[in-house]
Amino acid sequence: MSTRTAYETGLEKFNRTSKVVDFFFNLIFIILALLCVIPVVVVLSISFSSENSIRETGYHLLPIALSGEAYAYVIKQGTMILRALGISALVTVAGTAIGVLLTASMGYVLSRPTYKLNGFLTWVVFIPMIFNGGLVSSYFINTNLLELKDSVWALILPLAVSSFNVIICKTFFKSTIPDGLIESAEIDGASQQRIFFSIILPISLPVIATIGLFLCFSYWNDWFQSMLYIDNQNLYSLQALLNSLMSNVDALAKNAASMGVSYAVLVATMPKESARMAVAIIIVLPVAFAYPFFQKYFISGLTIGAVKG
Repeated sequence: MSTRTAYETGLEKFNRTSKVVDFFFNLIFIILALLCVIPVVVVLSISFSSENSIRETGYHLLPIALSGEAYAYVIKQGTMILRALGISALVTVAGTAIGVLLTASMGYVLSRPTYKLNGFLTWVVFIPMIFNGGLVSSYFINTNLLELKDSVWALILPLAVSSFNVIICKTFFKSTIPDGLIESAEIDGASQQRIFFSIILPISLPVIATIGLFLCFSYWNDWFQSMLYIDNQNLYSLQALLNSLMSNVDALAKNAASMGVSYAVLVATMPKESARMAVAIIIVLPVAFAYPFFQKYFISGLTIGAVKG
């Protein structure tokens, strides 16, 4: 037996697990998967349940009395839902594009050992990840200094750059992009902007997709910025609308005048619980459909800096 064969045999024996251990590992993963899937199934079930069955029997894994009244009611509120959907889409697309550009450029600059302010700016990026400036200071800067109150930019700029994402980009560029590639481009007369956009970004799809996915989820699921900075309901995102629904059923009822329906009749007839869950399902669907397209790059990005055999 050769040395290589003996090594592989020993390695396989060392990594081998018993069937009992495999069974328990599989059981744990199945339980964890069910813990993630079952809440979504319950929410979907509630959205297709009649309001009377929810009041009488509560929540169930499957609808007791199947009904589409919640989705019919949400469709009737088309103006509000579509406006909120448009705001969410605009904020998500614009915020993700701006955030990826800023994060990648900062990470690339900090990854260059020849940059004179490398050490200082690394600490500037790292310290906010450990010590937060606080909500009061952030609110004061965004409202009084930058004057972002009741503006779409208030939903975009505060979430555009994260220290964690910048460090991920820095690690990727430092461990993946060879210095010789950049030096050869500089010898050929390419500017730093040309190197970054024409050479670095095209070969950095894994980290770009990972950061983009993080930002996309962050923007799409955000409601806190709307609560802080938005008073105009025309600028509510879907998540902010859902948050209003969860805390106040009047959020949809405020459109009663425009529909020619009295406030009392609307509140009495609206499917409160099922409508909330229907909006939640509408919010989840775009992200659920988008994730499989990013999964390959997302997994590659998460393994940045891992030990390779």
